Amino acid sequence: MKPKKQTPQCELFGAHLSELLNPEHPLYVLAERIDWRQFDLAIDACYADELGRPGVNTRLMVGLMYLKHAFNESDESVVARWVENPYWQFFCGCQYMQHDPPVDSSKMSKWRKRVGAERLETLLEATIHTALAMKALKPQEL
Repeated sequence: MKPKKQTPQCELFGAHLSELLNPEHPLYVLAERIDWRQFDLAIDACYADELGRPGVNTRLMVGLMYLKHAFNESDESVVARWVENPYWQFFCGCQYMQHDPPVDSSKMSKWRKRVGAERLETLLEATIHTALAMKALKPQEL
């Protein structure tokens, strides 16, 4: 089943990550410049309309995949580091600080299989080209 659209819900005593973080940080800028809708459109064909459990949020998964490759992490370590890094959370679409892992690390390999290597390569390519274009990532880091 397709991922459900998330409607942001305000937390009574929580401040938005966008208010707490440095808007000049490379991941903050990159998160603002990427056209995240393109990923939803590319992944849409991988899901049935009404069958099964709703899928995982596309921005979260694409963000985790980018962070995994950009910072040379494993599935397990990128999920563990995500919890303690507000810039990573903001990059993946969170509005408030999260204290629990967004997904079990095994979901990442299942999501990669569902999306397929060719489509995943295209998604990562789009994020990497955006990062290179704005000089948030150096070619030597790839």
